Amino acid sequence: MSILLALVLIIFAAFSRLIPHAPNFTPVISIALFGGAYLKKQYAFAVPVAALFLSDAVIGFYGLTSMAFVYGTVILIAALGLTLVNKTSTGRVLALSLIGSIVFFVVTNFSVWLLPYSIYPKTYAGLVECYVAAIPFFGNTVLSTLVFSAVMFGAYEGAEKYVFKPKAIQRSAS
Repeated sequence: MSILLALVLIIFAAFSRLIPHAPNFTPVISIALFGGAYLKKQYAFAVPVAALFLSDAVIGFYGLTSMAFVYGTVILIAALGLTLVNKTSTGRVLALSLIGSIVFFVVTNFSVWLLPYSIYPKTYAGLVECYVAAIPFFGNTVLSTLVFSAVMFGAYEGAEKYVFKPKAIQRSAS
């Protein structure tokens, strides 16, 4: 089941980056969290990386340093998802969805500023300018992560509760 679920998640995440979508509105962060919570550890890290790599192979690769920051951040978010193993709750998923979105925003935009070919000056003002310019994309990151996390975690928990572990039929006393 883990391998099938991992493949479905990879295909879903990769496909979501290939079809027309609002900027930064993809399930990649949610899948990293979900994978950390429900997949075997090796799949938890491999799934979001494989999805990024597969879609980047189609979209186009964008520089080794930039990719290292993006992929590394997604791996970090998958590690955050490991804290949900056997401890999922609406509050925890919501909190980690927000934290994952913030971590992605902070790290990847720092890398944009840090790169030698960046349009932003290597000053504090340049760093602030870089983060300010990225704010419109951050809204989509947060919204997509909240939406996809709610759907994925909710669907999985619902399936676990009602499909895979049906309640025992209660017999009436006669």
